[in-house]
Amino acid sequence: MALVIHLKTVTDLRGKGDRIAKVAFRGLSFYTRVLENCEDEARFDETFRWPVASKIDGNEMLEIQVFNYSKVFSNRLIGTFRMVLQKVVEEAQLEVSDTLIDDNNTAIQTSVTIEIKYQAMDGTVGAWSDGEFLEVPNDRDGFQFETDSLLSGHSQGSGVSLGRSSASLPFRKAGKGVFSAMKLGKVRSNKDDHKKGDEPAVLETEDLDRRAMRLGGALDPDTISLASVTAVTTNVSNKRSKPDIKMEPSAGRPVDYQISVTVIEARQLVGLNMDPVVCVEIGEEKKYTSMKESTNCPYYNEYFVFDFHVPPDVMFDKILKLSVIHSKNLLRSGTLVGTFKLDVGTIYSQPEHQFYHKWAMLSDPDDITAGCKGYIKCDIAVVGKGDNIKTPHKANETDEDDIEGNLLLPEGVPSERQWARFYVKIYRAEGLPKMNTSIMANVKKAFIGENKDLVDPYVQVSFAGQKGKTSVQKSSYEPIWNEQIVFTEMFPPLCKRMKVQIRDSDKVNDVAIGTHFIDLRKIANDGDKGFLPTMGPAWVNMYGSTRNYTLMDEHQDLNEGLGEGVSFRARLLISIAVEILDTTSAEIVSSTEVHVEGMSNISESSTGKVEEFFLFGAFLEATMIDRKIGDKPINFEVTIGNYGNQIDGVSKPVSKKKKKKEGGESDEEDSELIQNSSDDEAEDDGDLVSVSSTPPMKPVITDRNYFHLPYFEKKPCIYIKSWWQDQRRRLYNANIMDKIADKLEEGLNDVQEIIKTEKAYPERRLRGVLEELSTGCSRFVSLANKDQNQAGRTKLDRERLKSCMRELESMGQQAKIIRSQVKRNTVRDKLKLVHNFLQKLRFLADEPQHSIPDIFIWMMSNNKRIAYARIPSKDILYSIVDEETGKDCGKVKAVFLRLPGKKGFGPAGWTVQAKMEMYLWLGLNKQRKDFLSGLPNGFEENKAVKGSGLQAVPPISLIYNMKQVFQLRAHMYQARSLFAADSSGLSDPFARVFFSTHSQVTEVLNETLCPTWDQLLVFDNVELFGEASELRDDPPIIVIEIYDQDTVGKAEFIGRTFAKPITKMSDEHYGPPRFPPQLEYYQIYRGNCTAGDLLAAFELLQIPYDDEEIRRALLAVHDFAVPQIKVGMAGKAELPPIDGPTDMDRGPILPVPMGIRPVLSRYRIEVLFWGLRDLKRVNLAQVDRPRVDIECAGKGVQSALIQNYKKNPNFSTLVKWFEVDLPENELLHPPLNIRVVDCRAFGRYTLVGSHAVTTLRKFIYSPPDKNANNWSTAARLMNGFMALTNGTPNSRTLSRPSGEIVVNMEPEVPVKKMETMVKLDATSDAVVKVDVNDEDKDKEKKKKKKKGEEPEEEEHDESMLDWWSKYFASIETLMELLRAQEAAQAEAEEKEDLEIAAEGAADIKPDESPIKGTKGKEKAKDKAKGSKDKKKGQAGDGPEKKPSKPKIDELLVYNKELEHEYDNFEDWLHTFNLFRGKAGDDDDQAMADDDRIVGRFKGSLCMYKLPLSDEICRDAGFDPNMGTFQNIPHNDPINVLVRVYVVRATDLHPADINGKADPYICIKLGKSEIKDKENYISKQLNPVFGKSFDIEATFPMESMLTVSVYDWDLVGTDDLIGETKIDLENRYYSKHRATCGIASNYSVHGYNVWRDPMKPTQILAKLCKEGKVDGPHYGPGGRVKVANRIFLGPTEIEDENGLKKQTDEHLALTVLKHWEEIPRMGCKLIPEHVETRPLLNPDKPGIEQGRIEMWVDMFPMDMPAPGPAIDISPRKPKRYELRVIIWNTDEVILEDDDYFTGEKSSDIFVRGWLKGQQEDKQDTDVHYHSLTGEGNFNWRFVFPFDYLLAEEKIVISKKESMFSWDETEYKIPARLTMQVWDADHFSADDFLGAIELDLNRFPRGAKTAKQCSIDMILNEQELPTISIFKQKRVKGWWPFVARDENDELELTGKVEAELHLMTAEEAEKNPVGLGRNEPDPLEKPNRPDTSFIWFMNPLKSIRYFIWHNYRWLILKVLVVVLLLLLLGLFLYSIPGYLVKKLLGA
Repeated sequence: MALVIHLKTVTDLRGKGDRIAKVAFRGLSFYTRVLENCEDEARFDETFRWPVASKIDGNEMLEIQVFNYSKVFSNRLIGTFRMVLQKVVEEAQLEVSDTLIDDNNTAIQTSVTIEIKYQAMDGTVGAWSDGEFLEVPNDRDGFQFETDSLLSGHSQGSGVSLGRSSASLPFRKAGKGVFSAMKLGKVRSNKDDHKKGDEPAVLETEDLDRRAMRLGGALDPDTISLASVTAVTTNVSNKRSKPDIKMEPSAGRPVDYQISVTVIEARQLVGLNMDPVVCVEIGEEKKYTSMKESTNCPYYNEYFVFDFHVPPDVMFDKILKLSVIHSKNLLRSGTLVGTFKLDVGTIYSQPEHQFYHKWAMLSDPDDITAGCKGYIKCDIAVVGKGDNIKTPHKANETDEDDIEGNLLLPEGVPSERQWARFYVKIYRAEGLPKMNTSIMANVKKAFIGENKDLVDPYVQVSFAGQKGKTSVQKSSYEPIWNEQIVFTEMFPPLCKRMKVQIRDSDKVNDVAIGTHFIDLRKIANDGDKGFLPTMGPAWVNMYGSTRNYTLMDEHQDLNEGLGEGVSFRARLLISIAVEILDTTSAEIVSSTEVHVEGMSNISESSTGKVEEFFLFGAFLEATMIDRKIGDKPINFEVTIGNYGNQIDGVSKPVSKKKKKKEGGESDEEDSELIQNSSDDEAEDDGDLVSVSSTPPMKPVITDRNYFHLPYFEKKPCIYIKSWWQDQRRRLYNANIMDKIADKLEEGLNDVQEIIKTEKAYPERRLRGVLEELSTGCSRFVSLANKDQNQAGRTKLDRERLKSCMRELESMGQQAKIIRSQVKRNTVRDKLKLVHNFLQKLRFLADEPQHSIPDIFIWMMSNNKRIAYARIPSKDILYSIVDEETGKDCGKVKAVFLRLPGKKGFGPAGWTVQAKMEMYLWLGLNKQRKDFLSGLPNGFEENKAVKGSGLQAVPPISLIYNMKQVFQLRAHMYQARSLFAADSSGLSDPFARVFFSTHSQVTEVLNETLCPTWDQLLVFDNVELFGEASELRDDPPIIVIEIYDQDTVGKAEFIGRTFAKPITKMSDEHYGPPRFPPQLEYYQIYRGNCTAGDLLAAFELLQIPYDDEEIRRALLAVHDFAVPQIKVGMAGKAELPPIDGPTDMDRGPILPVPMGIRPVLSRYRIEVLFWGLRDLKRVNLAQVDRPRVDIECAGKGVQSALIQNYKKNPNFSTLVKWFEVDLPENELLHPPLNIRVVDCRAFGRYTLVGSHAVTTLRKFIYSPPDKNANNWSTAARLMNGFMALTNGTPNSRTLSRPSGEIVVNMEPEVPVKKMETMVKLDATSDAVVKVDVNDEDKDKEKKKKKKKGEEPEEEEHDESMLDWWSKYFASIETLMELLRAQEAAQAEAEEKEDLEIAAEGAADIKPDESPIKGTKGKEKAKDKAKGSKDKKKGQAGDGPEKKPSKPKIDELLVYNKELEHEYDNFEDWLHTFNLFRGKAGDDDDQAMADDDRIVGRFKGSLCMYKLPLSDEICRDAGFDPNMGTFQNIPHNDPINVLVRVYVVRATDLHPADINGKADPYICIKLGKSEIKDKENYISKQLNPVFGKSFDIEATFPMESMLTVSVYDWDLVGTDDLIGETKIDLENRYYSKHRATCGIASNYSVHGYNVWRDPMKPTQILAKLCKEGKVDGPHYGPGGRVKVANRIFLGPTEIEDENGLKKQTDEHLALTVLKHWEEIPRMGCKLIPEHVETRPLLNPDKPGIEQGRIEMWVDMFPMDMPAPGPAIDISPRKPKRYELRVIIWNTDEVILEDDDYFTGEKSSDIFVRGWLKGQQEDKQDTDVHYHSLTGEGNFNWRFVFPFDYLLAEEKIVISKKESMFSWDETEYKIPARLTMQVWDADHFSADDFLGAIELDLNRFPRGAKTAKQCSIDMILNEQELPTISIFKQKRVKGWWPFVARDENDELELTGKVEAELHLMTAEEAEKNPVGLGRNEPDPLEKPNRPDTSFIWFMNPLKSIRYFIWHNYRWLILKVLVVVLLLLLLGLFLYSIPGYLVKKLLGA
């Protein structure tokens, strides 16, 4: 064993000097000799050898250091090269050249070239001998070979040698690095056993599966049938990669969206006394709310809807902006208070696509230092087609007053957002296309001689609704801007994408050249170790339409960023940075305007070192070329960036500065030189001219639709050199993650397939998948950390690397944890978790900073571009490390070309334009020696020879001299669920199979969507090129297209799928495990939609020939004699025979042979024919005598004829049957077809419609298991479903030894309340205690007593209760349930994160959770829901703290349709929609299908294997005519009274211009229609109807009930808002008894009166009789026995007069509520309920237009008549009067300055109103001239109002405007506003402060003014609150507040007020006057004198004013005056005295 290093050269050294190198491995180092005086290159050419004792590990390092040698001083290190030997261990031989790195780990120019060999002891890595570093041509066997050291050693001229016989190879360097993925450290054995003697073996990569088998001794992979989904898409191969099955680009196609915004209210708006309006703006559309006067907290509750029809990308980038505007009116635009914006994508990514009742925080865009400007509470929802929005239930929601806790922000965004600057730096661009015609330019050039670049580019960046532009660079293909655009926006921003667009400035209109979107989520990380958005400086590549300039570019949309770009447009160098602003600093610019500023240039190298890349491509096959272009010669062009683009590549900039850059781009003018050459060939290696297109060639016909190019043995190649910054690391990391993700996805598909097909052990496969995932993750962590110091690494690169490594590390760990938890029963949950990993991986793998542009392959005909394919450069990028290599690099990939842009939408995009088999390789030019190694072997290179002989020129074509002959057998068995392509709603399908250049078709089967062709297609003599063994593992793919045959015209495309054949070589045995192949399902795609499945199998059999014959033939060739060689046909005999009958009646069509076709058994299918409904006309004629034909697998049965469809659409004979042979494997069962024909006169039949039942599994009959102990089933029921507690009295279950079950309903407690049977804590499952012993019972009772001691809040008086009390109580329950459910889920999720929900933990799964709303299984749901006092259920057994709620009987509110809860009531009667007409080609087929429904067939199916056990027939009363359909009611017409109750509608779509609607109800059933037009509700989107309607109907003729909501219009017709349809017949006949819901309690009077005409006892007796159940037996002591269950319950009832009577009704009701526990016949009976149904409008399919809450009762007319309908009319609001006395104010701030004195004072008055009634505001008189802020008023306000107690809302009816026709009713919260003002005579009054009291909960007033403080408002949440409706009378002090300049609340006064609430009747008895008027006048206030105006008593006033305030000042002034006088006198007299003194006078 040894490792040998051959150190060749070190190049690019700097300076001149002596050099020496040191090579070290495993601590042993060698020095080279000293090379003296070398300049830039040191040729060492020395070999070093290390004998190795132990195997070299792939992670060991080799180190080479290069020094400047010095005799005197120590040697100076130039650089180091380190290499991990992973590749060496695999390859045994490797040549490497790479750059060195210096001490600081940065790469330097100097590079080293070495060759490494490794020989292991066991020869596993291939043998070699020392003399093998041969660089000389080697003459052997008389052949001359050129071995080309740069390329891999392919033989040059060995025409004879089959394969690459190693004779022709002196040695083979570096085995293939192509697909060694994931095989580190695995052993490789040599499989070239036919080689002679001691020749060096050629290393082949081989089938991974076989290697795995040899290594692991595991199962032979071939015995594992690949799941159908992954059959083709799984990459078993080394040389081929997966084809992409979805053809049509989905982006860019417009879709319907509806955005609904409800503006509820605003709070804390900043500003004084404002009149706010809210503006909602989406994109260009604006809508405004009404204006609310003088309030800072307006209440709007207005609903706006915006409809859009745009592509998703455009939709999600639109900005939704909410702004509040102050005092806007017709004349003035008003002033902006604040705005809030977010993009629609953020809303759409929320759960349920909505924000509900959230507060949007407003900020001022012009002043970012200002802070919050207020809050708007709103609901925003985005509905796309087919999304259904779950609106949380709307009833009496308590105000979410906690603003901070409910901010409108996505999960994870902090509530305190800061301002930030977003700097987008635009440096320069390259490679721009021409944007003006060259005609004008040529004219200019001729006249002025100036030659200009034909484009004037500038860059525009849009972000968060703002746009910034750089300057325009005139006439430049390579503009340099160096400008930065600065956005100021809140951080984190709620706008996800930034749009960067290069535009061409033009006098007429600017057009986009290219667009790039930057997703901020990808360039930032919000985790705790995250980073702010950062990017670059990096080049972004822009793609768009083709580059040739046309005035009207048909693909202009592509340049705008819509849809997939079809050509490279330009690349732009940008960077992004974000800086969080400190808004407190003084010098900050406070506006958010976008500004643009210049900046300095950056260095060339900052984006990475420019490297030369080499792209090689070989076209192995071009087939399926669309016949439209088949007549002209075709060639293919490959481009990367502008390199290789010959027609419209780059137009050279006038300045030829960057010649190197343009390396491979051909110049317009120069292209007359040799085609494909570049103008500066000699510049670089001097050898390589790019060849970017194949020679034109004329196509050959394949069949009627397609042509192919005759690339038989000669395969054209292309190669392009290009120069890009070397940023491969980015792509490498993405590749590693992509590969992990692909593997994971493949594994998950397998697991799902195993689950779907119910195969064994899905958990094992999932564990395997997780194992792979965790190893993949750890592999990433070890690989990704390389090349850290490469030039051009940006901050984002470093940060992303860190975060990816963190994420993958934690993912790997989680995967391990989850793996240990995967059990049989948890597979599905864990699968969901692992799916999240997959999404995360895909997100991480998407690299935001581009490097090498994508590769485009264009098919050209006549120099016109026809179709293209776009291949991401990372997919074909080469790396020495396998995991980093792109998934298609060096592999053959099937590429489908498609039409560009919009042409590719719809049907045009589905037909393949061409199918290519392509081989692509992209890598650094210096690594290119391996570029051919992935090609199928057996070719010679054909080079365009020129220049020096040995130069490494890539081939321009490959010539394959190895050809294998095969026979392909396609076993086409059947297809199902195909697309309906004809107007009959059926198709005439046939399949066309393409393989290589061959194609064949199956026969056409008429009128079916589920054809069973059962046909074998044999393709003889298929020639494939390449080595036989490779073809075994890697056969090409087969394309199967399914068409609909039309009598005239071309067949229509239905769909396409791919398959890989199983290959048998001539020397293999045809037998298990691989042969015969199994039938598999292949998914058929049509565009991006699935369009059915194909059941087929494919095998590829090599046609053998005799070796001896071939040897002789070859000799003969040399002797120039040509004997007859029969290659191929001779061996036909050795193929497995095609057996099976060649039925004569089918002619020469071969059936699928026996071993492959499924094994059949005899089945009997019984059909229940019930009736037909809603049949539409056929060809304008009514359907009169329909019949149903049922067909399955060629056999069938016909129903009886309906004689007169109008009179009775039901069948006379109910049950018929037929027998048929079906496959034993249920998955292979053919579909069953139901067709309805109309029998016309003269024996003609017309097809009405058809339905295909694709899977019969749900109709397979399983006989009831007689022996099962019923008790065990019941116990299971109870455990699983939280047993027996449906709002019943305290249920208890005891088990009796006899096997009877006692359900104990304790009679002692009259209050209905659920006992705490459920114990939910973290560890236990939710289990019901079934055995409760007596001690427990006593404890429970005690506990109950304790609970009863708590004071009841208020007892409801029976007479006050009505149906609405019941309804609101139920909704309260529903809300609590939903909340509890969310809490439980959140809790479970938190747990999941830690120990991913260890098995026993809170098993609250979405379906079984005991506290689940209407989403889970009905049982759990209803039990939990109806139950009272659920709080107990959640809180465990501890006694409750909260006061218990008053007990009201409840009903069940379903927030879905009833059908949704009860499986569409198809418990025995199924409805099959009948279709006719072509299926729509919409993306969303479900939507289009609605229009194709032409009627419904009602009936059922039942299938079972014969013979059936005869037990079933022994039952008493078995009717043999009915088969398995026993006990079914007769289907004769029946008269029914239908009673429809409509409670209310919510969220209606506005129908009028004012954003409102005037809804009314319309009900249709059969011929009868009720329009409730006169009772429309004016201007309401949430109307409460509260009505019931009675209609008589006859089933089956009238069974579809339509409830519609219309909008009333004064003029014109009323518009439909939305409607819902209910099939009453299914409900009526359902075993769930959906005729009349069963109430939770039986009472004979009051609000909860029993409304069914049958009493519970009668219902029970009837059910028992029908179900042949023993019972009911009523016993003494409140017991009843049904079957073997005993139920207990109360036996007394009170009548209206309070008398008690004995009754069994309660007992019977108890049984009914637990009917699902009755063995055999039991099922859930429908409780009393209200269902919520979505309203839909046929014009806007799939988008909800609102919801309606309603229920339906049905009573058969032959029974006793029901009582009157319950009254559910809406509650009338109650009239109240609120009297407010304003006694005094205090500490009111003083506003006015006195003219004369400057004295501060205020002229105070108080104003008050009830919210919503500003126009009725009332003012006190004015307290003039208060100097202390005290005011005395004794003034009374009186506010009458209407109030709804239940909803806590005031009801106001008023006309919206003078033009309104009628009054609109508003419901608004009861809030009293009081304001204090300063009165001014001449100017407007000044607002001083205000307080708003919510009359339902406001803080108690302070006793004295002193105790009254601002805290009463600031800490409102903590303070105890009172309700005026309970207290009736309240007096106290409250603070007035206003906002100061800094937006802080400050105290501006206090008011002493008394509030007194009276009902209207009381108020009438005690009337009072307003103000201080009679009656009951208030006394005059005692105000101080000063408050009277001063001119009434001027002196007094002056004294008061002046003396009072200025006395000290006056005294001071006097003293100063005296002193001045003294001084004056002194100065005046001093001269005289001086004179006197001097003169001595």
